[in-house]
Amino acid sequence: MDQDIQVAEAEIQPPVTKTEWLPAKPKDLSNKDLEGFRTPPCNFEAEKALIGALMANNKAYDKVSEFLRPEHFADPIHTKVFAACIALMERGQIADPITLSNFFQRDEELSEIGGNEYLVELAASAVTIINAAEYGRIIYDLYIKRELIHLGTEMVNNAHSGQIEATALDQIQSAEQSLFNLASMGEVEGGFISFRESLMEAINQAQIAHQRGGGLAGVTTGLRDLDRALGGLHRSDLLILAGRPSMGKTALVTCIAYNAAYAHKKSQGKEGGVVGFFSLEMSAEQLAGRILSQACAVNSSAMRKGEMSNEEFERTIAASQELLDTPLYIDDTPGLTISALRTRARRLKRQHGLDLIIVDYLQLVQGSPETKNNRVNEISEITRGMKMLAKELDVPVIALSQLSRQVEQREDKRPQLSDLRESGSIEQDADVVMFIYREFYYLDRSEPTKRESEGDDKFAERYQQWEQRCEEMVNRSEVVIGKQRHGPLANIPLFFRGEFTQFGDLDEEHIPDY
Repeated sequence: MDQDIQVAEAEIQPPVTKTEWLPAKPKDLSNKDLEGFRTPPCNFEAEKALIGALMANNKAYDKVSEFLRPEHFADPIHTKVFAACIALMERGQIADPITLSNFFQRDEELSEIGGNEYLVELAASAVTIINAAEYGRIIYDLYIKRELIHLGTEMVNNAHSGQIEATALDQIQSAEQSLFNLASMGEVEGGFISFRESLMEAINQAQIAHQRGGGLAGVTTGLRDLDRALGGLHRSDLLILAGRPSMGKTALVTCIAYNAAYAHKKSQGKEGGVVGFFSLEMSAEQLAGRILSQACAVNSSAMRKGEMSNEEFERTIAASQELLDTPLYIDDTPGLTISALRTRARRLKRQHGLDLIIVDYLQLVQGSPETKNNRVNEISEITRGMKMLAKELDVPVIALSQLSRQVEQREDKRPQLSDLRESGSIEQDADVVMFIYREFYYLDRSEPTKRESEGDDKFAERYQQWEQRCEEMVNRSEVVIGKQRHGPLANIPLFFRGEFTQFGDLDEEHIPDY
């Protein structure tokens, strides 16, 4: 045994000029700005007991390794000792007073409180391995409280600062983000889930789909054929809906948002869901006007101008009364950062619940200052942040995206994955990529003209074919599913009425009654 200890001591030489195994220096608990003239919350006895348990049985570390780090200890000496224990164990060696003493031969702080004798005292303070996790959680909880005090102090100092560029709203947003980050740190649960639990959740989702009939497990889009192709909008999925300008991207997601929220209202929460809509391009009033136009089948342009008949106005008022309590929340703040967007989504879920997030549109969201000079990196950060938000809140996120101009250069203008702007990260992070395409948009802009040496009959025939095709496609739209991580690709035809910005199932030849 003595020989083993000598070997261990020979292998572990105390660091002289470098201390990689030590964490960042913990905050000084005597700092009056931090503690507000009161002793910051700490429990030195719990720290001693846990380190003692660790020295007595290194397996105690398994109880706390997922959430406890050296900097969580209030006593700087305990921080060093715990870090040294981790360094030894990660090398596959024993951490006890004898092996640890080699680390602290030149440590003045430890020498001042007894040196090796203090290590022995810590070992004597041991609790059983069973209690190690509870002591670890006490230490961790007190660390979070100290960080909360520190954050509060920073908020006060920032509010007193005279920095012109830091507005009050910016400071509130920053503080809210910091608070949420701190709250996330406090969530120490997680890790592996047994296959049994995962399997039961999969069976539960299949049962929900079976009971609804038609294979719908996620949030409904209100469009039967699209629901069938996707199985609904699934939790934790990031869905990209892309298209060229004037294809109807916003109109389609507005329709989906309304359908989901209205279904939630009518079914008293059994169908659909609470929707959070980030409208970075249109105002909340404009978006609400579109939804009202869909619901009452009154031309949206006429509604804005007040050019409605008495019957249309009465229909509009009746529809608005029906829509009042629809759980659809709109944030029309322009230029939101991905960080602010995530913060507001969390707040909405906390206050009202949340089942679906829509972002219109992705390229208007801003990244962090570090990515400002590289658009590809900025888009990568944004799409990654949206996917993380979908998983974190366990809701589907639909983000609209623009397409590059190369679509216009092809004869077949149906979009492809390669048409996505900054397509690498968007395609990679998305679970589903959909494109909206309206052939009539291009037909309407390509009226035939008579060619040189073309006979009148030939031109008339070609013109008639064009008119016939326009009539066939004027109320048709198409959703092209270009990527679906858990399902097949598909082309979904939809019925579209541009004057009301309404979408419906094509084969029914009408918009559903609301």
